Amino acid sequence: MSSTSPPTSCTSRFRRVTSCAESPYRAGSDSAAWTDSTRSARSSASAARACSRSDRAEASSGDVELLARLRMRRPDKPLPYADCWDSPEAYVEQLLEFSTTSDTFQILCGGVHILDFFTNDPGIFQVAIPQDWQPYILQCEPMRFLDLLMRDDLDAVLEPPPPESLVEYIRTIRKFSLAREFSPTKEKLPKLTRMVSVGMKPKKIHEVSNFANYVDTLAKDIAIDYHKEITHFVDFGSGQNYLGRALASSPYNRQIIAVEGREHNIVSAKELDMHAGVSEKPRVIRNKKLYMQKLDSMVPEGQLDERALKRAANPAKPSSQYVPDFRPINVSEAIYTPEDGKGFIRYIEGRLESGDLADVIRQVEHDPLADADENGRNDPSLMAISIHSCGNLSHHGIRSLVLNPRVQAIAIVGCCYNLMTEKLGPPTYKHPYMRPSLQALNGRVVRESERRDPQGFPMSDRLCSYNDAGIRLNITARMMACQAPQNWTEAESDGFFTRHFYRAVLQKMFLDRGVINKICHNDKLTNDDGSYQSPFNVSTNPVIIGSLRKSCYGSFKSYVRGAITKLTTNSEYHEYCDIIGEKMLDVTDEEIARYEESYGPRKRELSAVWSLMAFSAIVTESLIVTDRWLFLRQHPDLVQDSWVETVFDYRESPRNLVVVGVKRPTPTSVFIEPRQYT
Repeated sequence: MSSTSPPTSCTSRFRRVTSCAESPYRAGSDSAAWTDSTRSARSSASAARACSRSDRAEASSGDVELLARLRMRRPDKPLPYADCWDSPEAYVEQLLEFSTTSDTFQILCGGVHILDFFTNDPGIFQVAIPQDWQPYILQCEPMRFLDLLMRDDLDAVLEPPPPESLVEYIRTIRKFSLAREFSPTKEKLPKLTRMVSVGMKPKKIHEVSNFANYVDTLAKDIAIDYHKEITHFVDFGSGQNYLGRALASSPYNRQIIAVEGREHNIVSAKELDMHAGVSEKPRVIRNKKLYMQKLDSMVPEGQLDERALKRAANPAKPSSQYVPDFRPINVSEAIYTPEDGKGFIRYIEGRLESGDLADVIRQVEHDPLADADENGRNDPSLMAISIHSCGNLSHHGIRSLVLNPRVQAIAIVGCCYNLMTEKLGPPTYKHPYMRPSLQALNGRVVRESERRDPQGFPMSDRLCSYNDAGIRLNITARMMACQAPQNWTEAESDGFFTRHFYRAVLQKMFLDRGVINKICHNDKLTNDDGSYQSPFNVSTNPVIIGSLRKSCYGSFKSYVRGAITKLTTNSEYHEYCDIIGEKMLDVTDEEIARYEESYGPRKRELSAVWSLMAFSAIVTESLIVTDRWLFLRQHPDLVQDSWVETVFDYRESPRNLVVVGVKRPTPTSVFIEPRQYT
């Protein structure tokens, strides 16, 4: 199996420039992709280009100075790739070539699944990992192996020395990984007030504090650059609206449109708005005697206290014109009053199925509380924003820039890549190692990859048509891209390695007892006797178990018993509980112990493969983010500028890459030459 490397000029030029305290990666790594030189540098040439066109912009010297400062705010490179690549095009081309030609990468990112670790013979470790790596990996402690993958200086003398092909693979993954260092602004961030930060954990406070300042600054920059003020922020999937609440509060005082598909999230958000002072609690004026009588009527007669009995003996008698108000105070009645110079929040309930915001924009244009023109319409200028919009929701946010004239910019931080759908369908013969995204027996009926969802991955034409086959990522690859192996501690690693081991052995029990079957992905790759030509052409039916009680992870026996109980009693799994009950309820403790004894010595194999999968999937995330940037780049008639940079500390929030796009100015606006990236 081959592991394609980038050009040799990339292999020895990189050194860390941050200390261990400043970065989640240990000092001494040779990864240029993880150097903060890609994060904060700004080009003085940008200011010169802006100044040289001051006459075309009809700008004063003061405007030119502001414009120059704006240019300096943008990253020097549109993608935070390694310094060895001399242009975005060079990086993208080599990234796509590596991801489609490296056997090892394709196997580890979509070719194997931990569920099937013990269902084939030989096992995944033997067939997926190059033979010269195996002895070294098995003698290496789990955390020591993680250090080698992500933190060790590969040019230093390592003892014992790892195989050269493994070192070369590690170098390659590091170099194709987008840089994740975060350089906070030198200015002190506005601190969230105690009332605004209610309900936020430290991670959320970090995200909201940094991103609120980031998008507010970006909006000001756009106003200076294009003479087009951003009037509203549209938060895609606002949840409980932590970000919108911060932006609507001082010192930002922004107009927020919070779009959320779950009603209970909006109810909770409005309650927090009242607590933060963004809205007012409704005042309810009641006839107290009548109200108490109403409450008394809801209590059984025998349980009334003395005061209630006195009220019953002397009931209040309202006039015929009086209509009593017995409604409870409901947060949906929160009062939002627009005030000059202060922020305002509008909630729009609905599930976004695309980037088309026509309905949202229509409501904003005809908002009776906003200033309108002589025709009764408002003139909103929108920026789509989101912190960790799940799956395709990030795609919708990015597409909104090219689908809606009112949207002037976007700043989207994605997450939950496993929830993205697939655009190109199941893998073809040109993807020899990729498993199709199988559906669980107790899950949805239709294979995810057969949906061919136009809203799914990939977004860009470049990835859709690459080498006439396109770039595909199955659910396993996308799920692994959600990992954060640089943040794993020894205790955490041991915990989830154990959980994955238990689940893999249980899958083997399911197979042996007839709960599941082996699946051949391509009938053309089988021998005449029905055997499989490739171990990557066969897998087993997934079965969703989900999380169990903490006590279930104390031993393998407890795990098996807990899983069987959940699968046979949980209402979510009723369609399959009879089969599980028939096949598994008679399993004995002795049989469970035999399985654990048989496969226990191979737990290290599983933890090593999982570590390699998570490490390799850092490039998978780079592919996903690069695809989103390429989508914006393919619309030069609409998109003036686009880039990707970090907005959070990886240790606090590992999904820390924001995709930014700015719409091209209208002809009546100031002309600014688009940034040229060479």
